[in-house]
This record gives sequence, C-alpha cells and structure tokens, in this order.
Amino acid sequence: MQDIHDGVRVLQPESVSFSRSRGGVLEGVLHGKSYKELVVYRTFPFRYPSRYLSIRTPEGEELGIIDDIAELDGESRQELSLELEFRYFLPRVERVERVDFQSDLWIWELQTHLGPTRLVMRNLHEHLQYAGGNRIVLTDQSGKRCEIPDWRRLDAHSRRQLSELL
Repeated sequence: MQDIHDGVRVLQPESVSFSRSRGGVLEGVLHGKSYKELVVYRTFPFRYPSRYLSIRTPEGEELGIIDDIAELDGESRQELSLELEFRYFLPRVERVERVDFQSDLWIWELQTHLGPTRLVMRNLHEHLQYAGGNRIVLTDQSGKRCEIPDWRRLDAHSRRQLSELL
C-alpha cells in the first residue's frame, strides 16, 4: 500500500525492497514492480540525511518517497545507505588544524575521517553552508566539499579556530 500526501507518494517499508545487481547497480521492487536501476536523492530538509529519500528511475521519474530508512529491512537499509554514500561523498571533519587568511584567500587545514585535506576559499559567505542544527558544509573554490556534522562537538582547538568565523 502507498499513501499519497499532498501529491507526494510515500512508499511503505513493507512494500519495497532494495538490493544491488551483480554489476553493482541499485535495483529494487516497489509495490510488486521490479526496477533494474534506481537512483536515490535526499530531499529537503537536509538536516535529516536518512529520511525523506526520493526514489527515482534513471530518467528522473519519481516513484515515491521513503519516509525513514530505519524502517526498511536490513538489506534495503544497507543498500540505500551505500548508495547515499556514493552519491553524497562528503568527508567528515574531525579536527580543524588551522584557518588562515592569506592573499585574499581563506586556507583551511583539516583532519577528516579519511585523512588530512586542505580547502581554499575566496570568501566565507559563498563557501560555508549552515545545513541545520550545528552542521556546516564547507565547499572550496574548486568544488571539494567536507562537512562538520556538529561544530560544537569538535575539540577545543577546533572550536577556537572556528569561533571568529561563525
């Protein structure tokens, strides 16, 4: 059964399943219909990264919304989580080593869960996105992105580096 709320088709957890094809493509069964390739998008509000997921065909046709990934069976939950990681690759900042302003550029030296990285920005206004709560998404001038899931949970040194910028 699927619910339609204000024109949005909500996919019921018991009526959907997702898996990975032998070629690594996300596939699934939605309300008894098999799809050999599916695409997953996060929808607004972005502060809930595992809720309100738009399931679409490769051509962009929206098949429905998954209200909460946690309500799905284990394999479906795992495959959608993996697909979201592929689509929204975003290293997590664990420490802000340094933020310097040099020659009209902001230079960020960061430690992420994947190792050290450096971001370069012309101005903070265009490159810091407050994504709800205490989450910050950083984008440098070349398009490289990192996220700080909760800047208040960073160590004292990192919070000091950010204190004058936020």
